[in-house]
Amino acid sequence: MQVTNTILMIRPVSFRMNEQTAVNNYFQEDIDVQNTTINEKAQQEFDAFVEVLRSKGVNVVVVEDTKEPDTPDSIFPNNWISFHANGTIGLYPMFAENRRNERREDILDILEEQGFKIENVVDYTSAEAEGVFLEATGSMALDRVNNKAYCALSERADEELFIEFCEDFEYSPVIFTANQSVDGKRMPIYHTNVMMCLAEDFSVICLDTIDDKKERKNVVDHLKQDGKEIIAITEQQMHHFAGNMLQVLGADDKRYLVMSSAAYESLDQNQIDAIEKHCDIIHSSLKTIETCGGGSARCMMAEVFLPRSK
Repeated sequence: MQVTNTILMIRPVSFRMNEQTAVNNYFQEDIDVQNTTINEKAQQEFDAFVEVLRSKGVNVVVVEDTKEPDTPDSIFPNNWISFHANGTIGLYPMFAENRRNERREDILDILEEQGFKIENVVDYTSAEAEGVFLEATGSMALDRVNNKAYCALSERADEELFIEFCEDFEYSPVIFTANQSVDGKRMPIYHTNVMMCLAEDFSVICLDTIDDKKERKNVVDHLKQDGKEIIAITEQQMHHFAGNMLQVLGADDKRYLVMSSAAYESLDQNQIDAIEKHCDIIHSSLKTIETCGGGSARCMMAEVFLPRSK
C-alpha cells in the first residue's frame, strides 16, 4: 500500500523558530512575535488541521509534546521515525541537536496500546556521532508499492546512509541533488519532501530544482516507468510548500491529497484539475507553522503502516 488511513501527529507545546535548523532550512523566517504567541497560533493551526483530517475519516493519533526537553520542532515527527507494513520501524539521525530529543519511546507504547504491532526497530541514530544524517521521510520520498526511494542529497540526507537504508528496507535508490536559489546562489534543498510528493498514481514535483539534466531525466524516467502522472510545480510554488503534500485514506478508503492552504492557493487550475482526476484535495491554513518552522502539512504527518494485532 502506498497510502494509509492512520497518521501520527505531535501537538506542540514549545513551538518556535528553531535557530539550529535555520542554518540550512531556507524556508524558515523569523517573525517579531513572542514565542508564547507563536506557540498558541501553532496549536490553533494544528488543532484545526487535525479536525479537517478527522472530518474526512482519517485516523489521527495525536500525542501531546512535553515541556521538557525543549523540542521546538516536535510538530514534524516524520523526520525521526518511519513505520512499515512488515512491523518494522526506522529511527533516524537528526542534523539539529535539539531535534534528537524528539525521539520518544512512549510514542511506540501509545501505538501498541492502539493495537499496532511493532516487530523490529532499525536504529540509524548512532550515525549522529559521525555527523551523518538521514531525516526519515523528510529526506526520502518512498514509493512503497514499487520499492523505490527518492532522495535529494543535502546536509540532512547522506548518500551512504541512504543506500544502507535502501538495502535494509529493500528499496531501489533514486539519488539526485535538488537546489533552490538563495541570495543568487544555488543551495541544496534541505528535505526531499518539500520538492516532491509521491502519491499512488501521480507525483507533484518541482523538476526545476534538479539542475543536472541527467539526474532530472532519471527521476522522470523512474516516475513514468511506474505509471505515475507527473504534475510539475515551479520553484515559486515550492516556496509556498506545494511540494509538501501527502496522500491519505479517509472513510470508505477514499483518497485525499493533504496540503496547506498556502500550497493550495499557489496552484493553478490545471494543476488542481490534474490532482483532482486522482483524488480530492484537503487543505488547512498552517501559516505560523510554515513561516517559523520551515515545514508544512507533509512534515507534520508520520504515516503509520504497521500491521494491527488480530
